[in-house]
Amino acid sequence: MTFSIKSLLQWFTLFFFSPVLLSFFITDAKSIIEEDIKRWQSVLNLPERSNTLQILFLFKSFVEFRNLYYFRVLKGSLTDRMIGRLLRLIYHPLSTLYLIDCCNIGPGLFIQHGFSSIVFGDLGSNCWINQQVTIGTKDNNGYPHIGDNVIITSGAKVLGNIKIGNNVTIGANAVVIKDVPDNCVVGGVPAHIIKRDGKRVD
Repeated sequence: MTFSIKSLLQWFTLFFFSPVLLSFFITDAKSIIEEDIKRWQSVLNLPERSNTLQILFLFKSFVEFRNLYYFRVLKGSLTDRMIGRLLRLIYHPLSTLYLIDCCNIGPGLFIQHGFSSIVFGDLGSNCWINQQVTIGTKDNNGYPHIGDNVIITSGAKVLGNIKIGNNVTIGANAVVIKDVPDNCVVGGVPAHIIKRDGKRVD
């Protein structure tokens, strides 16, 4: 009996989020959202589900995913934008996470903790962002361009018109103001290369 009540409550909760599916089925951004779903499913080790059930679960359980979803649909058609704004009124995103709409964010962005983070830069595929991350301009001279598979850990700042290569990890509280080549780990203030291609750099 207890299991039945618990199961019923779970399905009722998912039903509450079902209007999101209208947007998902008609949006121009459906293919990139599907890639986001797969990425979150993989990182969080979620059970295999249809995209329909998975997006309802993510909306229910991970408020940061809502921010990413709204970023996708609000860059779409007029219908996408209208429905997206309506959904935002019902299912609130994380208020301290800012994904600036003039930027380009590749598929598969995972936001582990989005508290007090801002993304004002172009990101490649399968990036990872933690809390209190700032990606933005420096002296109004352009914004960062970040490659694929980049991990930006808590408190890090990536500033200015710089290029971050693929497969880069940016350490906690690092301040990156210069280009970073591929396959590096950087840290410090200002940030410097700690490892490159798996080998420590003095």
